[in-house]
Amino acid sequence: MVEPMYSPTIVDRVTGHCGELVLRRADPHYEIIANGMFLMDTRAGDSERLLVRTAVAHMPGPRLLIGGLGVGFSLREALALGVESVVVVEREPAVIRWNAEFFGNPTADCVQADLVSWLHTTPTRFDAICLDIDNGPDWTLSEDNATLYSDAGLALLHSHLTPGGMLTVWSASASRTFESALRTRFPSVKTLSVDVPRGEPDVVFIAC
Repeated sequence: MVEPMYSPTIVDRVTGHCGELVLRRADPHYEIIANGMFLMDTRAGDSERLLVRTAVAHMPGPRLLIGGLGVGFSLREALALGVESVVVVEREPAVIRWNAEFFGNPTADCVQADLVSWLHTTPTRFDAICLDIDNGPDWTLSEDNATLYSDAGLALLHSHLTPGGMLTVWSASASRTFESALRTRFPSVKTLSVDVPRGEPDVVFIAC
């Protein structure tokens, strides 16, 4: 069945940490645009669910950290899988509000904070970390986000994992540079590809 085409209409427009954020509705879906760049929508979510499902299947304990709320696919998957302790760190208050107001997603587990800064201050360690705050390691929303994909950023993420914990990272494309960086920090690294209707497959990096 071919889904009918709709002209997007602007629902909300705000100034966020990364610049202008726009919420558009293209019935029956929503789209989030950052500084004129398409960021995410509510159409599919297969790769975001895979990001979480893979991590949860190998968690040595009950604590899961999700970096980036997006449109809620990752959080909903974690809750559907019965994860006992979920923390979602999202720096854009508008994204949290849109999830509650327009997408019908629970936001009680959300912390409104910049993930990099938050990781530097929290002592908590997690059994899995699922990272989905950009379009990928090579396509970040801001320079400070880019630090997470560097060796220093991976060291920071690794320091917040319990023994046997897993890191999964979402990307809109493959990145050999990032995959190599993961291999210098984690003994086991692999990638999973998820086909999308247009463009390159989404990629989930898995490291433990």
